Amino acid sequence: MSGHQQDDIDLIGAIDEKVSKIHTAGLDISLSELSDMYDVGELIIQPEYQRLFRWSEGKQSRFIESILIGMPLPPIFVIEKEDNVYILIDGLQRISSYLHFRGLHPDCVDDQGSRSMLNLTDCDIVEELNGCSYDDLPKALQIKLRRSFIRVVVIKAGSDARLSYYMFKRLNTGGEQLTDQEIRNCTIRLLDDTFNEFITRLSENEDFKICADISERKINQKQDQELVLRFFAFKNYRDNYIHNVGDFMTEYMEAVSDPENTDVSFDYFEERTIFDKTFKILRIVTEGRPRLSRVYYYEAFTIGIQKYLDVIDPLDPEMMRKLKSEYDSIITDPEFHEIITGGGKNYPKPLQKRILFVENRLGGIL
Repeated sequence: MSGHQQDDIDLIGAIDEKVSKIHTAGLDISLSELSDMYDVGELIIQPEYQRLFRWSEGKQSRFIESILIGMPLPPIFVIEKEDNVYILIDGLQRISSYLHFRGLHPDCVDDQGSRSMLNLTDCDIVEELNGCSYDDLPKALQIKLRRSFIRVVVIKAGSDARLSYYMFKRLNTGGEQLTDQEIRNCTIRLLDDTFNEFITRLSENEDFKICADISERKINQKQDQELVLRFFAFKNYRDNYIHNVGDFMTEYMEAVSDPENTDVSFDYFEERTIFDKTFKILRIVTEGRPRLSRVYYYEAFTIGIQKYLDVIDPLDPEMMRKLKSEYDSIITDPEFHEIITGGGKNYPKPLQKRILFVENRLGGIL
């Protein structure tokens, strides 16, 4: 056997070995059955994922229209848990649109606490549907809608968690564009959700929210959670930052979350203590001043202060006065302004430069 043939055999074997660790099944399930499964808790839409439901009413309506005229529907993807419950990973917009039209979606509640039903709008194939609710449809169309089937791809319980994670990470079914952090939140649970839940809890820290000037828009797009992740990634993993910051943060989140990765440790109690003290100090320091809403400010000060965290006492008025004065001096310094403005700043060298600038200036007063 030639070396080339042996290489081919080895490559085929490597692929077959990975394929054998993912067990999938394809099921055709009616929308009525899916809504029943959702209602009794057999189909789970994770709470943080559920809030990503944001198709416009026009998009929702055109999806319902597509079902009624018999257009083919893209499959949805779920992961099967040990108790046979399905966790929805991909297909949120479609399932949520159907639930909204039926008045079953928990996010669609009116001021009186009653669940609202979608009135179809912007249907452009059967315009006569516009203005119709589910109750307005003839019984025959209600039955057709409920009995319509959608393909459900099930990743079976017992499949390799890491391979399942990478498969879902690469899914691109043409749905609503998600932010990087939303994608991380939706997929990282396939490895382990402990770190993801930790980040979510810390994003509720009041000192952090005030210090980083967290807006409702940031919360809706999970930018608050991404800032928490950014803090830990640059604090603990900065030497691995090469070029793309989004990929870098995803890599760090994967490294901490992967049970098989023993190279990256994370002490949850210690890291929470550091996080809480960092933002307690910086909330006081930035009070009445520009907050850390600009990401380069955020990186420079949250990481630049770490070297001195043990010696800073947020209850010491004189120390806080000195830090406030130095903060004012740094953010108005032309040299610092040059470091954080202009193009090409989202790379390792400029990052290190702005962190060291703050670190060195703090070292002069502490």
